[in-house]
Amino acid sequence: MASYPLAVFFDGACPICDREIALMRRLDRHRRLAFCDFSRPDYDPTSINISPAEFGRIIHARWGDGTVITGVDVFRAMWEAVGLGFFARPTRLSLIEPLVVKAYAWFARNRLRLTGRSHTCEGDACRSPLQAGAIRESPDSSTRDTPLSLHHRVGLNLSWHPQWAIATVGCA
Repeated sequence: MASYPLAVFFDGACPICDREIALMRRLDRHRRLAFCDFSRPDYDPTSINISPAEFGRIIHARWGDGTVITGVDVFRAMWEAVGLGFFARPTRLSLIEPLVVKAYAWFARNRLRLTGRSHTCEGDACRSPLQAGAIRESPDSSTRDTPLSLHHRVGLNLSWHPQWAIATVGCA
């Protein structure tokens, strides 16, 4: 049996990731999920023994009992928490699971390129700003990129919702 809440660590500067999390927030009627945006300037990386670079490499979540899960298992757990377990079940079939795992691994390696942040990509892999050293010089100006400035550059709405304040409990 799952030990809720499930704290999901995600990159809010990634438009695709942010949309998935927004959907999970809307569907989480039983408040089983907590969301921790590690791209926010106020995120405390010492709150869990996982480096920001590792968070940027693959999605992570932590069950209420402290168990950490990664990758496709995080999506399965989120779907089950919000009542969409029927999405998770086929991904566990022996013929489908390897394909889903490989597809997610490819997406995770290339999500920055896919979301318009290709300046952090080299060869066949991309690095998040956190993997690249958290703060780096912007390629097109003398301004410095931080996770928050990346939100603005890709045109994300940073509006806050009171419900989310409750949902972020569990990041520590």
